[in-house]
Amino acid sequence: MSLSFNFSITETQQSVRAMVRDFAVKNIRPNLMEWDEAQYFPVELFKQLGELGLMGILVPEEYGGSGLGYQEYVDVIVEVARVCGSIGLSLAAHNSLCTGHILAFANEEQKQRWLPKLATAEWIGAWGLTEANTGSDALRMMTTAVVDGDDYIINGSKNWITHGKSGDIAVVMVRTGEQGSSKGISAIVVERGTAGFSAGKKENKLGMRASETTEMIFDNCRVPKVNLLGNAGEGFKQAMKVLDGGRISIAALALGIAKGAFDAAVDYSKARHQFGKPISEFQAISFKLADMATDIEAAELLIRQAADLKNRHLPMTKESAMAKYFASEVSVRVATEAVQIFGGYGYTKDFPVEKFYRDSKLCTIGEGTSEIQKIVIAREILG
Repeated sequence: MSLSFNFSITETQQSVRAMVRDFAVKNIRPNLMEWDEAQYFPVELFKQLGELGLMGILVPEEYGGSGLGYQEYVDVIVEVARVCGSIGLSLAAHNSLCTGHILAFANEEQKQRWLPKLATAEWIGAWGLTEANTGSDALRMMTTAVVDGDDYIINGSKNWITHGKSGDIAVVMVRTGEQGSSKGISAIVVERGTAGFSAGKKENKLGMRASETTEMIFDNCRVPKVNLLGNAGEGFKQAMKVLDGGRISIAALALGIAKGAFDAAVDYSKARHQFGKPISEFQAISFKLADMATDIEAAELLIRQAADLKNRHLPMTKESAMAKYFASEVSVRVATEAVQIFGGYGYTKDFPVEKFYRDSKLCTIGEGTSEIQKIVIAREILG
């Protein structure tokens, strides 16, 4: 594929970055460790983000969104995750998965019904694909939806769902056909308050602790047929396309975490003195910083390439998988080295790098593990 890139930053991007950076410093940084320790999902913060237009970044203005593109979306996620990965993750899941799925595959009546509430954060969105025994093997899902008159009756459960308890609306992948068939899955929207729809176990996580992750349970949950997105049997195909964009989200999340850890490490290396000089002047430290900076730049280029293709509605399965794979691994490497540069202080909660370190690991797992990304990349390369 022949690609051309414009590396200049637009005025819109500059203003978006400045706005989000200012908001994150003022409204997220003072509270992030309290939220992390308590595993508290700050719904009120997301209402504020909605007022800024950041809960409907990619949603056209006609539906109450900001109508921005993927480059601006990347900027938003990066700047938030640079301060707190948990908030960045929830922001990404709402925008890219739930809202993104409805934006891409809903009919006009459905868009008018749901997008304005999502774009303004009147409603928080969730997206359900994963189950306890079907992580990467989504075609073997057990959650079923059976037709009963004008309704579907849903039974089963979903695991590892961001906003599975606090979300007001969820796009749920269910089995409407044969197990193992890519045409046996459908996507149905379920609104909170629907009888038979409840939240289950909340996960006690290593990192991303302020981003709510819970089980969703469906017990004879009756949902009208008009909540079906697209046609029956198209859910798996839809989900894979949504995940193409979702990979850009997690890549941007990983990049933000890496940048946050790197910023902290650079500042500390200049301020920390040993043997009469800043530790940044020791080659062992300066070489670490050089490697970290190079990895971050390379990850950002892969992400910007994928975002550019997404903006132009061009195929980007390989590019988004590469961006997600590389950026997530970079995030872990950079956060690890940041802790090392801080030494013993990096192992305490008094300094920010231990949280970046814990948060970074999720990026290599969520929305497709690094191993799955390599499968996707290899498949695209080999045809």
